[in-house]
Amino acid sequence: MSRDGRAAPPRPPQPLPLGVLREVVGGVEDPELPVVTLADLGVVRRVARAADGRVEVELTPTYVGCPAVEVMREDIRRALAARGVTDVTVRTVLAPPWSTDDITEAGRAKLAEAGIAPPRPSGPAGAAPGPVLVPLTRPVPCPRCGSADTALLSRFSGTACMALRRCAACREPFHHVKER
Repeated sequence: MSRDGRAAPPRPPQPLPLGVLREVVGGVEDPELPVVTLADLGVVRRVARAADGRVEVELTPTYVGCPAVEVMREDIRRALAARGVTDVTVRTVLAPPWSTDDITEAGRAKLAEAGIAPPRPSGPAGAAPGPVLVPLTRPVPCPRCGSADTALLSRFSGTACMALRRCAACREPFHHVKER
């Protein structure tokens, strides 16, 4: 209350700290693999606040033409709007290209827990950056029993970035996120 007994004018809401914005954006579930978040998947490249206060988000799709990017944009806008942030620009950036090496260790663990074989790292730490082609004949361990005796059933499965495999030991089919 002011000295004259009138209610003080409401304070304008304070902008969310950049760390909170990053958590909100990174916490959005991937629309094709909802067991992982966009942060787990490594597709969020930048979250920043422009001089005018607008929030800017940059995403790199798992492959050019990925249909999930539009859903990701809308889900990011929706998640930020739920926190009171409505002036948001979400851009797609293609360089550097996304690689399965961008998936976090937590993301790899979540994929395995969901019965999806995570992609194998492309090379030893300190190797040259960029995607490395991995032959599909290289053994892919079963996420359920760990056996390396698995066979490729289809180069494509639920999404273009996954293959369908079957374990010879436990006979269970499973998805495998292809390396790139």
